[in-house]
Amino acid sequence: MKVIVVGCTHAGTAAIKNMKKVNPNIDVTVYEKNDNISFLSCGIALYVGGVVKDKNGLFYSSPQELQTLGVKTNMLHEVLSIDYDKKVINVKNLQTNEEFTDTFDKLVMATGSWPIVPNIEGIRSENVLLSKNFNHANEIIEYASHVNKITVVGAGYIGVELAEAFELKGKEVVLIDAETRIMPKYLDEEFTNLAEKAFTDHGIKLALGEKVSGFTVEDNHVTKIHTDKNSYETEMVIMCIGFRPNTKLYLNQLETTLNGALIVNEYMQTSNPDVYACGDCVNVHYNPTGESKYIPLATNAVRMGTIAGLNIEKHQVKYIGTQGTSGIKIYDWSISSTGLTEGVAKDLGKDYATVTVKDHNRPEFMPSYDDAMLKIVFDKKTRQILGGQIVSKCDLTEKMNTLSVCIQNKMTVEQLAFVDFFFQPHFNKPWSLLNLAGLAALDIK
Repeated sequence: MKVIVVGCTHAGTAAIKNMKKVNPNIDVTVYEKNDNISFLSCGIALYVGGVVKDKNGLFYSSPQELQTLGVKTNMLHEVLSIDYDKKVINVKNLQTNEEFTDTFDKLVMATGSWPIVPNIEGIRSENVLLSKNFNHANEIIEYASHVNKITVVGAGYIGVELAEAFELKGKEVVLIDAETRIMPKYLDEEFTNLAEKAFTDHGIKLALGEKVSGFTVEDNHVTKIHTDKNSYETEMVIMCIGFRPNTKLYLNQLETTLNGALIVNEYMQTSNPDVYACGDCVNVHYNPTGESKYIPLATNAVRMGTIAGLNIEKHQVKYIGTQGTSGIKIYDWSISSTGLTEGVAKDLGKDYATVTVKDHNRPEFMPSYDDAMLKIVFDKKTRQILGGQIVSKCDLTEKMNTLSVCIQNKMTVEQLAFVDFFFQPHFNKPWSLLNLAGLAALDIK
């Protein structure tokens, strides 16, 4: 059997390594238009900020590793079109401009996503950069070394992390977002308030509730960025307003949702049973609501790629969905979340309740301890846990991984109250913070 994999970042790499693990004799060919694979884009801000010194550490695989597995690894090759009925792809070698065709028995689509670029005059200026891949990271580092005033547009995870990284490098930073809070999809106001104060305390200008309306451009360089409320002088702009799936190779040929993301079944098959898909070009099953949702996270991509690889010959592993669990460190604050926030639950019209616990991470008789705040969102009728968030200056983020499992298994707050968690004064209190949230929820009817 011959398998062609289109795209080789997280999902593509995972698919290849796992199908070769199941059957080393599978004939696998990969086409990737970049010159590298498996780049951890979540490490861009750490690389830009100088926390990560060795750029090679941002890759967990390489074309050479795939070649040792017997994979025909074609870097700097772009797939131009695909005939799904005839099982033929048209490919261009980006180094020689040669075009040729190749055939497959089964196909894995891992075409990923691309940053959303608004249609604003001047958006293609030399100092307006994107933040997605390794080349972008290098461009950002190079350009930032020559400027002082930097504007980041988009206050999601990437934008927030870049703003902090630039400030730590001594830059003058403005962070713009049309939303009135940073990271509103992942965190409620009491959590973002702490993070926003950390930014302003460090001199970052937050331009929230402002939509970019235009640029002043001189000699192909943006010198001023305009919003619907203010204008800001700048020497460099990073666009981080979100991502959309790369649809060029499959739109109107395979079934998609309205945003262009591919629809797959629990085995990662598309509407064409010989075509599998994984990663940022795919919608995921979102367990807190039971709906299909676009959540372009590396963790989702690796899981889906792994499942596609394991199922390529014989269906043996099912995709169990996601809670969209994520974490971030903003200055001294360690923050993580999973599932629905209260804001999202309200927007969805859920009949929900919340409980917030504020306590110390370990007993007060210990030499030191830290404040922690944990919030749980749950369904008032079924009592099932829908989501949660936690923040502290000590790292308690793993508790959201635990809560993710609780949501996955449809646990109730009553069950959470009495789950068996260990106690040891170095680490926690006799009642875990998660237990305390469950206990507090018992009084909410």
